[in-house]
Amino acid sequence: MAKELESVEYGLEKIFEGAQDFLPLLGTDYVEFYVGNAKQSAHYYKTAFGYQSYAYKGLETGSRDQVSYVLKQDKIKLVLTTPLNSQSPINDHIVKHGDGVKVIALWVDDAKKAYDETISRGAKSYMAPEVESDEYGEIVRAGIYTYGETVHMFVERKNYTGLFLPGFVEWKSDYNPESVGLKYIDHMVGNVGWGEMDTWVKWYEEVMGFVNFLSFDDKQIHTEYSALMSKVMSNGNGRIKFPINEPAEAAKKSQIEEYLDFYEGPGVQHLALATDDIVATVAQLKARGVEFLPPPPQSYYDMIPERLGSHMDIMKEDIAKLQELSILVDADEEGYLLQIFTKPVEDRPTLFYEIIQRMGAKGFGAGNFKALFESIEREQAKRGTL
Repeated sequence: MAKELESVEYGLEKIFEGAQDFLPLLGTDYVEFYVGNAKQSAHYYKTAFGYQSYAYKGLETGSRDQVSYVLKQDKIKLVLTTPLNSQSPINDHIVKHGDGVKVIALWVDDAKKAYDETISRGAKSYMAPEVESDEYGEIVRAGIYTYGETVHMFVERKNYTGLFLPGFVEWKSDYNPESVGLKYIDHMVGNVGWGEMDTWVKWYEEVMGFVNFLSFDDKQIHTEYSALMSKVMSNGNGRIKFPINEPAEAAKKSQIEEYLDFYEGPGVQHLALATDDIVATVAQLKARGVEFLPPPPQSYYDMIPERLGSHMDIMKEDIAKLQELSILVDADEEGYLLQIFTKPVEDRPTLFYEIIQRMGAKGFGAGNFKALFESIEREQAKRGTL
């Protein structure tokens, strides 16, 4: 814990000294999933997570090979895409990986420049810059591969006034459940194979100009049975954070190994979604059927005052309520945070979500790692994959 505090404090003060600014990122534009049935997936995300209908592309709009539903909640945009015939390469992705994240789209001021800069630094091209236009102007998009088959798409919007992208129309629906209070994507975590973490850390440093501002090794992230290593990468303005995990040797199989086995390669493990009121958000999510990891033992909540120290004076949440909802709490020198993790949201034990509320803290809940991973292991044991 002390090591994390030291790392975070140093990172916040020194992280971007000398950081390269050749790739200024304005934020996360959207996250695109390849799924087996976009219509039904959209209904699930609306019903369970409180997303709203936003935009649509399909047969009715002239798209003959794929359909996409765009969902929105505050600053979060999810795109759910399904192929419309057996020849689509999207099928190959779904057959191999199951439903999962294909595209992490990054909002930039100049997509061609972002593409040229990253390609010149060793990125593998996914899509050369393309201009897409309609009556509302033009969008420029270009993409590169990152770990596995995951893609970073650069999206330039400065000459576009339309709803989402050319080819999409407004998705009007009578069914729009209320928001559960999700605000934006705090970070996105990728799992990579044995010995690959440092390779991808170097890739993000050299190709994207990111900085590794926080690291955890298997001495910090372990239980009696499993272990992993993680490094957090951030862009120059700190708006984009990509922790990268790899497995570590231990007595039994870690959650990262389980993911790699069932996803059949590296990919996005989870999205951390921010809220301003985690108690209200989690209560609503549970009422809507979202399943979370089982709670830690009573001793975890008994030790919260000790773990938070002076931050207990400013803590607004009732510990009994946090325990009732199985919400975890941690602190660093800047403040405290609250977080909780869903079970996998698909039949393959791969993708899941984190709900997070930051009350000044800049870390990632190092004090919760042991309780969290023991909870994950209990679920792995049920699945016979520990």
